[in-house]
Amino acid sequence: MIGTDRLELLQTFVRIVEAGSLSAAAAQLGSTQPTVSRRLQTLEKELGVQLLQRSTHALSPTADGERCYERGRELLGHWEAFDLDMRGSAAEVGGLLRVVVPHAFGQDLLVRIVERFLVRYPHVRIDWLLHDDRALHDYIAAGIDCAIHVGELQTPGVVALKLSEVPRIAVAAPQLLQRFDAPERPTELAGLPWLALSTFYRNEIELTHTATGATEHVAFQPRFATDSLYALRTAALRGLGVCVGSAWLLDADIAAGRLVRLVPAWQAQPLPVCLVYPYAKFYPARLRYFIELMKEALPSAIAEVAAS
Repeated sequence: MIGTDRLELLQTFVRIVEAGSLSAAAAQLGSTQPTVSRRLQTLEKELGVQLLQRSTHALSPTADGERCYERGRELLGHWEAFDLDMRGSAAEVGGLLRVVVPHAFGQDLLVRIVERFLVRYPHVRIDWLLHDDRALHDYIAAGIDCAIHVGELQTPGVVALKLSEVPRIAVAAPQLLQRFDAPERPTELAGLPWLALSTFYRNEIELTHTATGATEHVAFQPRFATDSLYALRTAALRGLGVCVGSAWLLDADIAAGRLVRLVPAWQAQPLPVCLVYPYAKFYPARLRYFIELMKEALPSAIAEVAAS
């Protein structure tokens, strides 16, 4: 049987290949570059083959390195599954989970679910990375285990598990409506000053009637555009213009009278919420359990916030 030290050597090599450099692998493993280099040299010596081609700019696997990487990932996956089965306790699941989340979701709503995850699996550590880049192409090289993605997916070659949808509604502050007639149809919204959430809309948006399915197109020139949902909400609360935003964030302001929902029978196309992760033959237990909890908890969390 492979000893613990050899598993560590193999795990280090796999991480070097996925990270693309010794320094990146060291950071992801919580180690140092000399330690990672020493482990690589030890593994090459034990196997009697050169695993990586070294240049001034990059590391790339040799033919033997490619075989070692593929077999190593498979072996590590089997070992983790075996170890978990033998221990028989979810509390023994451990390691580092690196998750990319959108700024708005990731600062509040999702942290509540992560709290449950960390309580349930006390040996897991999480790097919680707020990132709104909707085209995070290379998850493996970045050392990312998974991401929560809101909106249409633009990253090829990954698994995308749809968890829920985010309804989007049109709102404005009461002080803005004191200066303009309240619109009765979506097309009348064009006569009001607008705010834009540039990651999803800038100069136009389509609203759909929730009962009939009819659609109306609204074109405008925004006074204020941002890529932050929270900044959009603040600008709307200050009376700077109309906006279309996520119902889960705006409903509390509507209930408190700080915002007014406009043309309430209409809403923008809901945004899909997906859990995204790279294709692999084996996934660590911490990722599998995180996926399970997100599937279970996120839809109800969005519904509860919208209802509160």
